[in-house]
Amino acid sequence: MRVVCLRGGFGLENLVVEERPDPPAPGPNEILLAVRVAALNYRDVSLARGTYDPHLAQRVILGCDAVGEVIACGPGATRFAIGSRVCPTVVRGWHEGPPTRNTARQMLGGPLDGTLCEMLVVNEADAVRPPAHLSDEEAATLGCAGVTAYRALFELAMVGSGQRVLVIGTGGVSTFAIALARAAGAEVLVVSRDEGKLVKALELGGDHGVHSEKVRQWGLAVRQLTGSDGVDLVIEVGGAATLEQSLKAVRAGGTIALIGHTPNGGSTPSLVPVVMREVRVQGVLVGPRSSFEALVRRLESTEVRPIVDHVYKLDEIIDAFEYQASGMAFGKIAVRLAK
Repeated sequence: MRVVCLRGGFGLENLVVEERPDPPAPGPNEILLAVRVAALNYRDVSLARGTYDPHLAQRVILGCDAVGEVIACGPGATRFAIGSRVCPTVVRGWHEGPPTRNTARQMLGGPLDGTLCEMLVVNEADAVRPPAHLSDEEAATLGCAGVTAYRALFELAMVGSGQRVLVIGTGGVSTFAIALARAAGAEVLVVSRDEGKLVKALELGGDHGVHSEKVRQWGLAVRQLTGSDGVDLVIEVGGAATLEQSLKAVRAGGTIALIGHTPNGGSTPSLVPVVMREVRVQGVLVGPRSSFEALVRRLESTEVRPIVDHVYKLDEIIDAFEYQASGMAFGKIAVRLAK
């Protein structure tokens, strides 16, 4: 089978598609998937560059998101029939509840072999059936970005009608959050440095857009749009680079869901507002299988569809990673593995 890994060191230029033996027959309670489509996340870029985990073993199969078809079932595996379409969970063995100290060590695509491969063996308990109305390209995006957005909105916060949600950026997690929050009846504000993407975000369900290149103090601009109250929840994907403005945008007693991180030039935002206004800063590490299943139910009831910006072929993997790294995508990037 063909897989995507690093050969010769970190860096996108060292990404290769190489041939490896097919996986062995699935063992007890395991299923063998023929992977149809995988989806990229910025985490994959960081792993390939060596910035996410500088100790990542070379030749680990990258990728944590995918959808595939069950082509074999091991002894005792009964959750899915042959021919079923399923998505692996990003974290093996995390089925419900909060993460543990071991959770990050069980993530696909690093440190464990991931989804950018033509065949994949997983425990049947680490797989979820995606909504039938989604295409393979759409279904492949759910496990990481979709679950992260769902958990931030509805499990770690309780977003509903009448609440205000600020979404930073227009990547995978952000576009999921815009659509899901809007479907829940929330007022959605979007911050982006790209005017064209802001237009798309408003078409997707955003109520207000703020251009961060034109309005440097966008946190204050967001507060003005809310009548000086601030938003109930910030979907914070920029980390330290944008946290200062997010703290200006959130209401007293509100929540900042801290999901991503980007370089911020070495400056450290003041945390005084966290204390003085009792802001809750909540880290979000994807989610368990139960959250994935809850996301599926919500997508089925709302008919919200993931946004897929571009679909690449497996032999275009470097182009796919470079496009993910560029930050130009609106929504998700998919890679088709099925021949």
